[in-house]
Amino acid sequence: MSRFHHTTLAVCCCSKTQSGEKYTDPFKLGWRHLNGLYEDIRKELLISTTELKEMSEYYFDGKGKAFRPVIVVLMARACNIHHNNSRDVQASQRSIALIAEMIHTASLVHDDVIDDASSRRGKHTVNKIWGEQKAVLAGDLILSAASIALARIGNTTVISILTQVIEDLVRGEFLQLGSKENENERFAHYLEKTFKKTASLIANSCKAVSVLGCPDPVVHEIAYQYGKNVGIAFQLIDDVLDFTSCSDQMGKPTSADLKLGLATGPVLFACQQFPEMNAMIMRRFSLPGDVDRARQYVLQSDGVQQTTYLAQRYCHEAVREISKLRPSPEREALIQLSEIVLTRDK
Repeated sequence: MSRFHHTTLAVCCCSKTQSGEKYTDPFKLGWRHLNGLYEDIRKELLISTTELKEMSEYYFDGKGKAFRPVIVVLMARACNIHHNNSRDVQASQRSIALIAEMIHTASLVHDDVIDDASSRRGKHTVNKIWGEQKAVLAGDLILSAASIALARIGNTTVISILTQVIEDLVRGEFLQLGSKENENERFAHYLEKTFKKTASLIANSCKAVSVLGCPDPVVHEIAYQYGKNVGIAFQLIDDVLDFTSCSDQMGKPTSADLKLGLATGPVLFACQQFPEMNAMIMRRFSLPGDVDRARQYVLQSDGVQQTTYLAQRYCHEAVREISKLRPSPEREALIQLSEIVLTRDK
């Protein structure tokens, strides 16, 4: 962990043309291939029971950022252009974008049950409206619809790549339920949990579209590494926003992680400056006043800044990887997305 400490970075993840002019908004570029994304997902959820249908479609209301599908279609085009200058996104590659969003949403429904969360994306959670048991089943249903869509693609390598994501999500949740006493182990544990719970889906979805569009294993690794690094940076910034953002911006309560007993990056860095936080981390902030005291320690320390530096390092690595592909508007959009990950406020 100490190797991340005291490292100042001047990382520029900006994507500009020689003339200094910005490229198109990556989201606009990605959405060209995602028209009807949510309608198509709802079509995959062909359910006869009204209540189950309502629950399963609840988050597919078109109000999410669709961050994962956008990355997936941009990566698909960047790899296709790199391989044979093809400007098209194959139907199977677009399906991966839908499947990624479905797996992600199923995991949110299940996470909210585990965390007993009451709000998500600015509205009540599925478990708060319909109850925990039904929410678990709704998450299972979305996952099964994603599995059917995945099988339909008919590529065993791709099925294997995306099945790994589901295993990682489960293992990541188990890691989050445990904790480590040793400080260095604790940070490694946190980064592994972050990879499994957040970055694996992005990394493996990027890899899957690269496999569908290009036979070169070198390109598959570039796609995977880009997704992995951007995914970890995304979650690190999410963990920072839990301390710096207000609830209205996030659409969910802030200091949520502390209330769940979780020590994220800002807390682990703050603990280096305030070792008295160790006892609080070990008891998962369970005593009255622990959450407020821990929050104050984090804000007095440079935990937020250090976690942001670490996210910059991961984004820098993502840019280094994707820059190995042939130049294209999609490659530049992926570079710019890594900057958006660092500067977002919700």
